[in-house]
Amino acid sequence: MIPAGGVPRSDCDEVLERLPLLSWRRWIAYDHTIWLVFLAFWFVAPVADHQALGKWLWLCLALALFLPSYLIAQRAPRRVRWVGVLAMFILALVYVPINPGAWGIYIYVAVCIPEVADSTNAVIGLLMVQCGAIVAESWIFHMSPWVWATGVGSTLLWGMNRLRMKQKDRVDAKLRMAHEEIEQLAKAAERERIARDMHDVLGHSLSLIVLKSELAGRLLDNQPARAALEIAEIETTARRALAEVRKTISGYRSEGFASELTRAAEVLETAGVRLHKPAKAPYLTPRHEATLSLVLREAVTNIVRHADASECSIELSTAEDKTQLVIADDGRGDIRQEGNGLRGMRERVRELGGSLSLESHRGTRLQIELPQVGEP
Repeated sequence: MIPAGGVPRSDCDEVLERLPLLSWRRWIAYDHTIWLVFLAFWFVAPVADHQALGKWLWLCLALALFLPSYLIAQRAPRRVRWVGVLAMFILALVYVPINPGAWGIYIYVAVCIPEVADSTNAVIGLLMVQCGAIVAESWIFHMSPWVWATGVGSTLLWGMNRLRMKQKDRVDAKLRMAHEEIEQLAKAAERERIARDMHDVLGHSLSLIVLKSELAGRLLDNQPARAALEIAEIETTARRALAEVRKTISGYRSEGFASELTRAAEVLETAGVRLHKPAKAPYLTPRHEATLSLVLREAVTNIVRHADASECSIELSTAEDKTQLVIADDGRGDIRQEGNGLRGMRERVRELGGSLSLESHRGTRLQIELPQVGEP
């Protein structure tokens, strides 16, 4: 006999459970009412033994009491399901001695116990109580050993099986919650990454556009030809910024450190800052190159915007165990609080297992170290 609740609750159950209490769909859900077909065993003895009318009346009364109790135990709000379970248990104690063919009612009770008990120990304890009641009832009424043996065995088999399935459902629910939380964290991290990338890409280009616009405005009256040249460069820079945004969105985050050095020199020259840089950039792994290129871009943008410097130096070196980038300027320094740019740099470096240190007493010195080990 396979009782109700012998299969896991489906998503449809959760929807049905939220329907109004009097909704007929809630009370005749297929995966619970289908098991009522085994009530046919209750009719075996009355039919086979041609029992008297009194036994048939007992059968009708038992069915009239069992059906609502079973539906309450399965479909009612969880806080009142225990009423249905208790009613079925009492009905079993009263009716099974009258009709031993109805011993299967204990199975219905057993699979409903995990639905109303909160802890594993409580479920096991209640199942043991039911087994004890079956044995005691069989001894008192001198019932066949087959009845109590199958009753006890089925109680333990189906009750423990339903308990295992409930535990699995709880684990699955926790996993779903964990997956949802991980998905939310991943989305938040991706939003932060995109914001960081757009800040780095656009901040550099827009700073150059602002500088060239200011220069073109100053030259417009006295040197219109030079102003026209600066305006043309503004257009070129804007187009390049648009292309960089598109590449960033497509996942192409950097054209290389050497290209970034050239752009840094262009920006610093426009701002009137003399640059000392390596003649040739050493070989960098793809991840190091992408990260250091964006760090260089953000650092140069900060120098142009805030440092009021006249000189800047960029040093890049690689060794067997680390890659080191140092960016220094002779500006005002005195950085007391990190902004979004510095935080973004620190996060990028930390993702590669590196470190970022900042000195800002006389000018600003930014040092980034990335480990060579662990590169894919």
